[in-house]
Amino acid sequence: VQLQASGGGSVQAGGSLRLSCAASGSIFSINGMAWYRQAPGKQRELVAGITGGGSTNYADSVKGRFIISRDNAKNTVYLQMNSLKPEDTAVYYCNIVEIVPRSGEIYSYVYWGQGTQVTVSS
Repeated sequence: VQLQASGGGSVQAGGSLRLSCAASGSIFSINGMAWYRQAPGKQRELVAGITGGGSTNYADSVKGRFIISRDNAKNTVYLQMNSLKPEDTAVYYCNIVEIVPRSGEIYSYVYWGQGTQVTVSS
């Protein structure tokens, strides 16, 4: 399974960007999908997640500004980022959890995208 993220770039504060992450390869079933970010000198943190059933959760710092969504037919997760702030500057990574039934057991596999840079200037 490979993840290809796109949509990053540079924007002024108050602007918007939309990130996309498409999964390809031999995929059985994707459960959770999420976006993480890592700013220089900081740990990677969860930005937003969406379950297979469509339930979402957000970091407090992005609630009301970011929207995560998914297109199951395209195995793609999106992150609409509005009202961007300089503190949103980071490398953004997509993440998926694939579930595979095998021999009566359920196995989970976690995959990461390559990261896309988002830079917000004041």
